[in-house]
Amino acid sequence: MTSLYRMRQKTATMGQPGEILYDKAHWELLKILRERAASVLYALEGAGFECFVYGSLARGDVSPGSDIDVIIPGVVQSFRVELALDVVGITGRKLVQATPGAMVKAHIYLPNKAMVTFPLIQPTVRELDFYAFGGMIGAAGLEDVITNRVPGVDKRLMLIEPTAEGHAETPLSDLSPGIAAKKIGVGQGIVEERIRVLQRRAKVGTTGVYLDRSLAQDEGFEAVLEEITASDSLVRRRVKSKRRR
Repeated sequence: MTSLYRMRQKTATMGQPGEILYDKAHWELLKILRERAASVLYALEGAGFECFVYGSLARGDVSPGSDIDVIIPGVVQSFRVELALDVVGITGRKLVQATPGAMVKAHIYLPNKAMVTFPLIQPTVRELDFYAFGGMIGAAGLEDVITNRVPGVDKRLMLIEPTAEGHAETPLSDLSPGIAAKKIGVGQGIVEERIRVLQRRAKVGTTGVYLDRSLAQDEGFEAVLEEITASDSLVRRRVKSKRRR
């Protein structure tokens, strides 16, 4: 099957196993998107941050609408991240928490549909596995678009495994959670959790997030989190639980 860019993917639809062959346009798009992503990663690495691209850019199954998603997998000083990204150009900033028990994280928005995410409190292993679940790769791996691609799961719950000419895709319903986890390199718990969450989302739709706070130009992430923690007992409970560990 030759690669034609898919229409907007539907959540948790899975589908039939098969192989997708990439055409010249697909390889060129992947190269362009990875070059854009590399400029963000090199800016962060130059400031001493460990960082990765996750999602379709890591797997290779991109489309013209693909985002450039970058994760810094540890708690860092937000002003240092912003200084490093000034060269790229920051277009917006948000503090986000999906549910009261979830990781509180910073989102920094950049041109070309790029976003850098990093935790504002110490994340759990499973929370970091969330990013690896979709496929995750560092700056050095972005250079060779043919050989440097990694397996991961897209939002249809299809396991994407790179091949020499494209990728093979397998619905997670055809695999045990343990086998899927081993192929991706994550814990089995995140596989079971993502199947549950995405299947529920397919039935009831997106339910929104608990916190979605845009920051003004003169506000910092840590100060805003302190304000929210002082007034919101649910956020305070999560923040304090991580500080005790």
